[in-house]
Amino acid sequence: MKIKKTEFIDGILSLVISQILIKIFGVAYSLYITNKSGFGDEGNAIYMSGYQIYALLLTISSIGVPNAISKIISEKNMAKDYLNEKRVFQISVLLFSAIGFIGCIFLFTFSTIIANKILEIPESALSLKALSPAIFFVSITSVIRGYCNGESKIYLTAKSQFFEQVLKSFLTIIFVEIVSRLTDNNTEAMAGVANLATTFATFFSLMYIIRKYYKIKNKKLDLNEIYYPRERISNIIKKILKISIPMTISAILNSLGKNIDSITVVKILKKIIGEENAIKKYGILSSKVDIIMTLPLSFNIAIATAIIPEISKRKVINDIEGIVEKIKFSVLITVIIAVPATFGIFLYSKQIFNLLFPNANNGYELLSLASIYLVFSLLTQTINGALQGLGENSIPVYSAMAGVIVKTISNIIFIPISGIYEKGAVLGNIFSSITSFIIVYIALTRKIELRLKLINYFIKPIIASIIMSIVSLNVYKFLILKNINYNICTINSIVIAIIIYVLCVFVMKMINKNQIQQTIENTEKY
Repeated sequence: MKIKKTEFIDGILSLVISQILIKIFGVAYSLYITNKSGFGDEGNAIYMSGYQIYALLLTISSIGVPNAISKIISEKNMAKDYLNEKRVFQISVLLFSAIGFIGCIFLFTFSTIIANKILEIPESALSLKALSPAIFFVSITSVIRGYCNGESKIYLTAKSQFFEQVLKSFLTIIFVEIVSRLTDNNTEAMAGVANLATTFATFFSLMYIIRKYYKIKNKKLDLNEIYYPRERISNIIKKILKISIPMTISAILNSLGKNIDSITVVKILKKIIGEENAIKKYGILSSKVDIIMTLPLSFNIAIATAIIPEISKRKVINDIEGIVEKIKFSVLITVIIAVPATFGIFLYSKQIFNLLFPNANNGYELLSLASIYLVFSLLTQTINGALQGLGENSIPVYSAMAGVIVKTISNIIFIPISGIYEKGAVLGNIFSSITSFIIVYIALTRKIELRLKLINYFIKPIIASIIMSIVSLNVYKFLILKNINYNICTINSIVIAIIIYVLCVFVMKMINKNQIQQTIENTEKY
């Protein structure tokens, strides 16, 4: 099958660009609600506690589905088995629609019990109810996005995600503003309608991606098919579940990490510092810190998403050399993203909080500490994609399970310690991410021969990040001495840091023409 030379790179770029735009809009509405009178850290705690339970149920019904479907569809495409490709898609839609519907009913029915007994934040019940229909919508959307990825139309996934985020951002601001005026800034009501905006956005995103799917489907009607016997429905369901269940379990376990915080932080701290302060501490962790930490993770998800169908295709034709080069290239890009992000967040945590949360800037020291686990989380994300593409779906599950166990134990040990409190949850994330990384990296190196040159993959990015930091901090100090506005100093210094780092990437030849050309040549084999 002949595919465009730059599909893999284009797929990554489209997702990265969409994620940048998504995060810009996400930060915009998060800033609005965080700084909104009557919302703040308490509102974020109600909003995010409900959202984390929704995310957990969403994981069961849909997360992992796009990657599983994209893997199967890409393999069918490679074999030109278009008849069974169509059957896989149709059965997937029916299967995950049913699962999503059950998840929707479950969350709506048990929202009050979950809010009172599990979260111990009764105000979050309204948020849970508002989010419940979104589980059904996203379950179907996930299947169609997986189909698009498998068809090497990753840009359609990127567009639909961007469309959803834009709607979510605008609707959140509109809904919260209306309710704040009608209820005299009732925190519970504002948090509820903020989550209702998510449900509306997921519905319209579903309508958008359905429209795009029919365009792809119509273009494929005239393709000549090699004859393959029709696969039994039971065999297709087995194949889908065999791939999607481990991916879903892995995603559930990763999602559980945040739910562990939503349960343990409030439960432990409210006995020490009181319920109101405990909720506020959790609000800082779950909203402000998470918002910033998920920025580089969101950019890197493009690599993990794009690598799965690419490696699946190469595995079909036993292109081991191509698989190794694709993984090495993906790991390199991940490191180039992760290292400067770690340096930047660590050094500018206070300035970032003052810039983004001027009316609620507590907790910057948590962000600085959290930056330590960023590199490990990003590398784990990419390596998981490589392992899933190779068909090693159980390893990310074991890795995530070990991470959850370490996270839980760390939270229980460190959160009650005087002077640490919420920092204990961040320490849990650090130990958890390191544990998960070690497991997946060892597994990958045992599966394939992956020789990564230390100077190219780690030393050069660290040196470039140090240069970036020195120049940026000196620019910041110079601007401060000139009595320039604090926020303008921060923005200029961060922009300078990005420019310096990008220049270092090319000057130090971290990514060279040969690597890009090799990636293109490997893709041409198809």
